[in-house]
Amino acid sequence: MEDGTGMSGERDLAGQARAWPFGEARKIVARLGGPELAKTPAKGHVLFETGYGPSGLPHIGTFAEVVRTTMVRQAFTRLSDVPARLFCFSDDMDGFRKVPDNVPNKEMLTAHLGKPLTSVPDPFSNEHPSFGAANNARLRAFLDSFGFEYEFQSATEWYKSGRFDPMLLAMLRHYEEIQAVMLPTLGPERQASYSIFLPICRKTGRVLQAPVVKTDVDAGTVVYRDEDGTLIETPVTGGNVKLQWKADWAGRWFALGVDYEMYGKDLIPSAELSAKIVRILGGKAPEGFNYELFLDDQGKKISKSKGNGLSVEEWLRYAPPESLSYYMFQQPRRARRLYFDVIPKAVDEYLGQVEKLPAEEPAKALENAAWHIHNGAAPDNGVAGVGFAMLLNLAAVANTDDKAVLWQYLRRYVPGASPETSPYLDTLLDRATAYYVDFVKAHKKFRAPTDVEGAALADLAEALRRLPKEATAETIQNEVYETGKRHFAKEKLRDWFGVLYQVLLGSEQGPRMGAFVKLYGRDNFVRLVERALAGEDLSKAA
Repeated sequence: MEDGTGMSGERDLAGQARAWPFGEARKIVARLGGPELAKTPAKGHVLFETGYGPSGLPHIGTFAEVVRTTMVRQAFTRLSDVPARLFCFSDDMDGFRKVPDNVPNKEMLTAHLGKPLTSVPDPFSNEHPSFGAANNARLRAFLDSFGFEYEFQSATEWYKSGRFDPMLLAMLRHYEEIQAVMLPTLGPERQASYSIFLPICRKTGRVLQAPVVKTDVDAGTVVYRDEDGTLIETPVTGGNVKLQWKADWAGRWFALGVDYEMYGKDLIPSAELSAKIVRILGGKAPEGFNYELFLDDQGKKISKSKGNGLSVEEWLRYAPPESLSYYMFQQPRRARRLYFDVIPKAVDEYLGQVEKLPAEEPAKALENAAWHIHNGAAPDNGVAGVGFAMLLNLAAVANTDDKAVLWQYLRRYVPGASPETSPYLDTLLDRATAYYVDFVKAHKKFRAPTDVEGAALADLAEALRRLPKEATAETIQNEVYETGKRHFAKEKLRDWFGVLYQVLLGSEQGPRMGAFVKLYGRDNFVRLVERALAGEDLSKAA
């Protein structure tokens, strides 16, 4: 960001910035010793982590964690010269507990229930060595499509390569203490068989929920009761066991030296337990951030298994990815609906933030969502003030989703623009027309104007006729406003714009009218008013 403040000036501003990613980044700086005394950790970097369970495909929660963590990481780099890395860690050694509904070859998968996900065959195409590897590949492709900077990590590789061995031996040394933390959180039946170590059965390859009857710290082994009742001694190292997930989370924090990880509000108790385990091992739990969960259109928590709410793919059908990042930036500690009807507002608010960013004072820019979405640089998207809602209303009054027709209107508003010269605007038009067809077209509700409203509309049409054809959007907006003042009391002026939206656009809300009239064309808009005054059905083409 070129703001004339220099690195030290920007760092001072970042140290005071109120945007939540900077608040989180300052927690990490404090962890390192504070702004003046911050030291690079022994591992040589600060480590950010996000987790992924590859029993299913990446979903909107995966995106939310990675994009928000990336924003904190970017803020941290403005506050410190300490290198920062982001690990996306896949718990792919977890046992395969349930066959998902959305995968092929269910019968084949059923035969492998209980095995580590990286020991279950690929049900999709046999392109990958396992079900876990196939979903890991989808995770990486998913993250890469958004341009995230991250390092993928596999639990299977960490366990089997021995990189987790020192941590596992530490878990064994403190076995009784850690068990004492976990057991009170379980029911009586589960307590009887619970162990933080889950042996991998040598005969079946399954991850066993087996009781451990003996530990041997010197030998580095545990003895467990197998499914057939026999006692088996196995090393805790070398991928022969994996940890129960709360202990696994703690072990990962300890082994990797994780400095920062965020998680959903529902995982606060689990994070607290994991933090206790890390302290028993002699480590320090990462700085944490718990976010609220998204709600569906009925106000219920979004569930990946239920399939309610909105998927990433669905959002991207109707809006550019940056608008989804914007929605994730906004108020992460507040429960909000994540459904189709939030998309238009999110897109337009994102575009507004991008438009404002270049002219903002440096301190103000650090509060701008677009700064965090684009790491301080404002993209030149070439939309020239054309918003999502405006495109929806254009499609509605033109009664078409034909992009070629809509581009004819856009060229009036943005001279020389075309799909080739303004690709972002073309993408925005693509998404808006899809949204119009699926959500707007069938739900337009026009109403006839009252006598008072009709007089105001006729007055507006006459006022617009008197304007020169080259009148600016601002000039038209002023004329709309002045017409309203002539017919509505000051406290009722808001109702005037409601009249324009409901009578002419068939909507409760609408765009800034000056810009819309300029885009649609003054003469076209006057004819639209005349049709409304004549009682024509505006849901049909003229």
